[in-house]
Amino acid sequence: SLKLKRFGLVRLVSSYRRLPGGAIILNPFSNHVLNPSDRAIAARRGIVAVDCSWNEIEVLRRFRLRRFGRRLPLLFAANPINYAKPHKLSTVEAFAAALYILGFKELAARLLSLFKWGPHFLTLNERLLTIYASAESENEVLSAEQQIIRELLEDAR
Repeated sequence: SLKLKRFGLVRLVSSYRRLPGGAIILNPFSNHVLNPSDRAIAARRGIVAVDCSWNEIEVLRRFRLRRFGRRLPLLFAANPINYAKPHKLSTVEAFAAALYILGFKELAARLLSLFKWGPHFLTLNERLLTIYASAESENEVLSAEQQIIRELLEDAR
């Protein structure tokens, strides 16, 4: 996230109290999935991602979510630490995925271009991101995600 800040692409805050009110908070424990209908909220209020290790992610369970907590649908990491692992995205991958799903594809590509492995995230997840970005509702994203999981399980047999 420091690299993103250096390029003026994110604003870092040091406490939960300084989060922008009404922003979409990317949280893997949320009951709601990010979908294209969240675009207006994101454009007006922003998107928040907590930059921490997956070993420390449990802190988000204790964090009282505001009403705009969203999890990302199934995607695969392209970062070298968690390559091809489902849901184990880096902060920049999570931001880029959210931006892509919300229709800000060029900005997503710009964020990822700052990392050697970044553009591969879009290649690895192109089909999934395209499906999620074309959904019209949270239910459509959830249905698509369930169908993708079924296909992956069938392919694994």
